[in-house]
Amino acid sequence: MGTEVLLVAGFTAHDVAEEVWRAWPGSVLVRHDLRGLAEGVVRRWVDGELSVLELAHGCVSCTLRLDLLPLLERLGGRVVVHLDPVLEPEAVCFALRGIDARVEAVVTAVDRTTWLADATGDDTLDERGLGAGDGDERTVAQVVVGQAEFADAIVLTGAGDTPALGAVLDRLNPLAPRRDRDALDVAELLAAIPRTARRGRFDDGFGVLLHGQPPLEPAHGAAVVHFTERRPFHPMRLHEAIDVLLDGVVRTRGRVWVASQPDVALWLESAGGGLNVGNLGPWLAAVEDWSEVPAERRAAASAVWHPRFGDRSQELVVITSSASAEEITAALRGALVTDEELALADELEFVDPFAQWHDEMEEL
Repeated sequence: MGTEVLLVAGFTAHDVAEEVWRAWPGSVLVRHDLRGLAEGVVRRWVDGELSVLELAHGCVSCTLRLDLLPLLERLGGRVVVHLDPVLEPEAVCFALRGIDARVEAVVTAVDRTTWLADATGDDTLDERGLGAGDGDERTVAQVVVGQAEFADAIVLTGAGDTPALGAVLDRLNPLAPRRDRDALDVAELLAAIPRTARRGRFDDGFGVLLHGQPPLEPAHGAAVVHFTERRPFHPMRLHEAIDVLLDGVVRTRGRVWVASQPDVALWLESAGGGLNVGNLGPWLAAVEDWSEVPAERRAAASAVWHPRFGDRSQELVVITSSASAEEITAALRGALVTDEELALADELEFVDPFAQWHDEMEEL
């Protein structure tokens, strides 16, 4: 049957992981400490027994590939994996595809007192002394937002009445049940996870962006902007407009079509002040042979097919904490090409600041 894995993530997840382990019958608790990763040293506990590992290459992917995955295969059965605070469960679940393992659930601890400030800030992990090895340029916001967004269940730690936090989480991850750490019943929490939860699954970027029907009406400063258009962005104007997504915004995710790269679907993702742009691959309008394209994507593209543009479109979901939804919409709309630019799109030579990221995008 392979290994059943329950991942516990978050900056304040230590006690939560212990409680989950005690409540999940027959499970083994695995912990990693990556604070020495830059020196090639990883500390790992299995049911409290410490091992100090020396890796030739001090990086997160090496830790997963060389230690965690073989360990999970060797242990089998039920394993609770308490992730190092800077590990993102989505990346771990991606790595788990290579072994015979099933993700039972991802549980993330969210600290009421710090999470919202972290999720909207621009501090890097390295600035906090948390960088996972050389070259780790991620921000704290990218990590904490990713941990909460990918969770199947959320445990709230810390004290205080935080309606603004609740409003953001309602929009960031509406499907995940939330429980207070002080009254945590692990069995009840796991049972409350809906049938439609991710449980480690992720899409290819062309799927539904508004997961779980989040509330669209603003509350406590939080709002959802769902921006869709059927014309390309002007690359320079989009580049200039991106700043509106990095202040008072918790998360931006979406597919982007720029006039300078008409055949390529770009993926734009931000958390707080951190931004990533990735290459999703070609729009189906630029693909002659659809035989290798998943049926769901073919059906979705056919349902919205445009006689000129095919499946090319803009779709961005922005979750704010304090930013103006109207200003974001106006900035994005102002970055679209004009009618005149659209008519001459095949002849114009656009200056494209996104082209220099192409090599990096291929690696994401």
